[in-house]
Parts: sequence; structure tokens; C-alpha cells
Amino acid sequence: MNISSHYKLYHFIPWTRVKIYKMLILSIIPTVLFYFLGWKWLAIPWVPVALLGTATAFISGFKNTQTYNRMWEARQVYGAIINNSRSFGILIKDFIRSEDKVLEKQLHQEIIYRHFAWLTALRFQLRETKSWENIKTKSYNKEYLDYYKVPEWESSLDEELKPFLSEEEYRYILSTKNRATQIIALQSSQLRKLNEEEKISGFNYGLIESHLKELYDQQGKCERIKNFPYPRQFSSINLYFTNALCLLLPLGFIGEFSKMTEKFGENIIWLVIPFSVLLGWVFLVLEQIGESTENPFEGNANDIPITQISRNIEIDLREMLGEKELPPALQAVNNILM
Repeated sequence: MNISSHYKLYHFIPWTRVKIYKMLILSIIPTVLFYFLGWKWLAIPWVPVALLGTATAFISGFKNTQTYNRMWEARQVYGAIINNSRSFGILIKDFIRSEDKVLEKQLHQEIIYRHFAWLTALRFQLRETKSWENIKTKSYNKEYLDYYKVPEWESSLDEELKPFLSEEEYRYILSTKNRATQIIALQSSQLRKLNEEEKISGFNYGLIESHLKELYDQQGKCERIKNFPYPRQFSSINLYFTNALCLLLPLGFIGEFSKMTEKFGENIIWLVIPFSVLLGWVFLVLEQIGESTENPFEGNANDIPITQISRNIEIDLREMLGEKELPPALQAVNNILM
């Protein structure tokens, strides 16, 4: 997530420079052919270009709206995870009781630390790269990775889970496929055992279990966003329309500027290049921005900052346990917070 007031041009222009090069080539070639070789047939009426531009603007606007909705839903889900994690911490601390206060404190720590393991396993699962994601396949995205680091790619799940689980649980969780799911299953098993031992009353046991269900619901929503891409048919048609428009733009501008040569001279035809580059860049960048927003967990600079959110939850719950040595809050790198 970018936390600055806006992207600076010295970041934005390099990120989109390939689009600028593309429009320069598409506009220079037909202009040169028209001016020097007299290929007058390259000039086309503006009407078909305008019609295609209207369709492209519509589909680009639709895509950007839907990809923004995917990102905002992901942020809402993680907001619910924050709230439920805090509530879960309070319930564990106040509802699990024992005459042995040392044992009581140990149980609180064990269950809350297991929740940290769930947060860790979930964020690692969400940062796994899918075939349709763009962060590692598009050159302009890979270059931008120089400005920030994705913590889940810099460390391993094995190392980060170890402080939060017992040795037996650690080995078991690493042997499973959906680790976050199985960690909550371990939570439920222990809560049932504590209920049977009368360390949790029946009503309180049901209340805590309902919070585990909520966490499962939120995990499932994250997995749905992660594992179901923005529909490929809409993504493809937006790409095709945008490229077709960029191809026709210079020809339409040639047709328009060629009508002005009698009044302003033949050199006015060279204005085709800057106008085509500017307008084509706008549509190409709209397409690229939609592409960079559609997968809110992939490790992009515009992603939901799930690592920072998980760390903040950990700090809050450690304070509930009365711990004084807290992990530091994550800081933005070049205004990018992951």
C-alpha cells in the first residue's frame, strides 16, 4: 500500500515507459509514411476511432471499478480480522480460568500464540504467486520491486511459525496443505478439551467457538479473492480494445490534421505524434492500473498491507497478555507498506 499523498511522476513515468515507447512507434511510423511517401490512404475518418474510444473507455471504467471493488473487499475482510482477533484475545484472557494462575497464564499464551501462527500461515498463503498474477511476470512490476520488499518472500513460513507452536503442533502443521485451516482446527480441539475439564463454561465455550467460525469465514473470503481471478474474458477484451484503439488513434489524427494543411502548412501533420502518444498513454495506463489492482494479495505496491496488519494484531494481543518486549511495528519502505 502506498502511503504517500500520490505517486510521483519520477515513479509513475518509468513504470509506464513501455507504454510511451509503444505509442511513439505506433504514431511515428504512419506519420512518416504519410508525410514522406504520400500514403494518403492511412488517413481515416475520426468517427470509427471515436466509437472505438467510447467502447474502450466504457470497458476500462468497468474493469477499474470491479478491480477496485476486489481490493476494497479485501481490505474490509482484513479489517474484520483485526476486530475479531482483538475480541478473541479478550475472550481467551477472561473466559479461560484455572485455580492454578501459572497454568491459566500459560493457557492464554498458548492459544493466543497459536492465533499468531494462524495470521502468519494465512498471509504466507495469500502471498503465493498464481499463474494469472502480474507481479513476477510483467517487467515493469518486477522493476518496481526494487523500491520495496515483500516480507513473505524474504523469509520462510517454517522459521516464522516455530516461535508460536509447540514442537508437535509445528511438525503436524507443516505436514498439512492448508495450514491456516488446520491451526484453527487445533484451537477448536484445545477449547473442547478445556470445556471438558471445566476450565471454560458451556456458554463461554460456544461464544469462543463462534469467533473461530468468524475467523474461518474471513479466511474463506480471502481465499476466494486470492484463488478466483478477475474474469479473464473481461480482462482480455479490455486489452484487445485498448490496443486496437492505440493502433487507430494515429490514423484518425492524421485524417484530422491533414485537413488543416492548407491553412497551417504540411508540418502540422507532425502534431499527430504528441497527441497520439498522450491519448494512447492515458488508455494504456488505465488498463495497467486496473491490472495492478485486481489481485490485492499478490505482493504489489498497491496491495492490502497484510504483513503490517498482522504485526499490529500481534502487538495488541501481546499487550493483552501483559508482555513488555513487543515486536516493532512495520515501517514503510519508500512509502510502500506491505
